[in-house]
Amino acid sequence: MPSHIVTPATVIAALLTLIPFLWAIFFPTHLTNRAQSLHIAARLLCPAVLCTPYALVALSFHILHLHWLALYALLPVAVATLLWRANLSDPYQNGNWRDYLVLLVLGLAVDLRWLEPAWPAHLAIFSKLLLLDAGLYGFLAIRQLNGAGIDLRLRWQDLRTGLREFAFYAPIAVALGLSLGFLHLHPAWPKPLQFVAAPLFTFFFIAVPEEVFFRGWLQNLLERRLGRHTALLLTAVIFGFTHFNKRALHFNWRYVLLATLAGIFYGRAWRSQRRVAASAITHTAVDAVWSLWLR
Repeated sequence: MPSHIVTPATVIAALLTLIPFLWAIFFPTHLTNRAQSLHIAARLLCPAVLCTPYALVALSFHILHLHWLALYALLPVAVATLLWRANLSDPYQNGNWRDYLVLLVLGLAVDLRWLEPAWPAHLAIFSKLLLLDAGLYGFLAIRQLNGAGIDLRLRWQDLRTGLREFAFYAPIAVALGLSLGFLHLHPAWPKPLQFVAAPLFTFFFIAVPEEVFFRGWLQNLLERRLGRHTALLLTAVIFGFTHFNKRALHFNWRYVLLATLAGIFYGRAWRSQRRVAASAITHTAVDAVWSLWLR
């Protein structure tokens, strides 16, 4: 990250963005209990504070626009309100149209980068994390969606399951990826800092957000309507197609294919114990090996 964008404002904004994220993934029950202790109006309005990181960064770079500020304040409130209505209409959590509407909006906003123009160059990751914060608050604290497995306090079983599914997927991915010209072997050994930093960054800022969305929320909800196997395959296909515009100007069918196959093994890891931690470990291992040796 360029040094000129590391300012007191961006550091404070980063902390304000990461605190709800870390609170939700490490202490989900505590977050839910605190939210449920609030009056319903306060419960629905409090995620509006997620506009604060945008305000701090935008003011420090002199790019504050009221329409972006309003969007970052109102979208989390809209998410919370829709999921509150879903909770009232669907108390048995079979999956309500409002659940899928929230997932559609959040997913498209991230994948198509709708909100990234609000941010300075190199700081667009704020957009993804703030949308994740809005979703985590809505599904955990308001909808109280069960079975998602969003608890990143790692267990040995998470590691065993995650690495098992990685071991199943890796030979398929390497053979297919090399034959398609999608993967390219780079046998150089990475520097020690890179070897540690790459998996950590991948785990927290790529694997966990995507596994929360696709497995903890989407696959979890689809299972209730379609069953385990259909939900696994459909979620994997949707996950694969979200990669259509990655590393290419046009439809990247090779990436879609490899990502779809990966999604099957990520989904298997998640549903083994219904733990996002397990699928995030598989996801991290795949991405880390790819970025270090096969990109």
